[in-house]
Amino acid sequence: MPDDRNVQWLLASQRGVLSRAQALADGITAAGLRHRLRPDGPWQRLLRGVYLTSTGAPTSIQLQVAALLYAGPESLITGPTALAFHGVRGAKARKVDVLVPASRAVTSCGFVVIHRTRRMPGQWTQDLAIRYALPPRAIADCVRGLDRLSDARTVVASGVQQRLCTIRQLADELAGRHDARDTVFRRVLAEVAAGIRSAPEAELRELIRSSGLAVPLYNPDLYLNGKFLARPDAWWSQSGVAVEVDSKEWHLSPGDWQQTLRRHRRMTAAGIFVVHVTPDQLRTEPLQVVADIAAALECGRPARGVTTRPVAA
Repeated sequence: MPDDRNVQWLLASQRGVLSRAQALADGITAAGLRHRLRPDGPWQRLLRGVYLTSTGAPTSIQLQVAALLYAGPESLITGPTALAFHGVRGAKARKVDVLVPASRAVTSCGFVVIHRTRRMPGQWTQDLAIRYALPPRAIADCVRGLDRLSDARTVVASGVQQRLCTIRQLADELAGRHDARDTVFRRVLAEVAAGIRSAPEAELRELIRSSGLAVPLYNPDLYLNGKFLARPDAWWSQSGVAVEVDSKEWHLSPGDWQQTLRRHRRMTAAGIFVVHVTPDQLRTEPLQVVADIAAALECGRPARGVTTRPVAA
């Protein structure tokens, strides 16, 4: 390869991936490309007109660079791949989803799924040569492709729980979309707006709604004599009853798990009756969970000095 600073910079920023146009522009001839791409040569073809300048299996990052070079200069990575970069849980990337302007005549190929859109984002996150859609758009695009409601709940709740986006940003994203495939997104966003912050909490909400129990507040802030006390998963202020879904998966660290135990002690000391359930009990013992909550509500009473602030969108 010619000793050209531009080529070396491209290879560094593009993780060893180069397009045909870039190679030709920097002095590599068509014959030189064919020589490098021969069966036993030092390069390999990843996509039409996109090459990896080394042998061996490409990394996930190299495939992402290749996808953008294939899709064109205005393209952005979205969906599960973008969410993995942002740290949103619940979606596994099987291919690389790429947004391109509706006017672009490019089609899906190999590991690249092209999504032509008239709503190209005006902002994105960039990691050297890779451009990612911001979390609200990436979440919306990801949920559209999910089959299971539980997976959609996990993705949306994870984005909000980790403060990577707000409910308002997701609602604005939904408002700009007019597609029947967004039904699941609309449903899950309504749950999150009601205070749901995890997939297990969504299951708890469904169980309560179908049981005939009084409707609680979800994830409200409780204060004892004006000082923050706790944020239970579900709360009935008239009975002084809280429900906590104990799921280590949705506590981000061992420290958070310990904080849950401390929260239980604080609420109990304040006169709150705390009912603990697990995600598995919600699925396998729903009638018993309802009975336990109903019994607590029956004998409960308002906790003195405890005031409630509902969740804000």
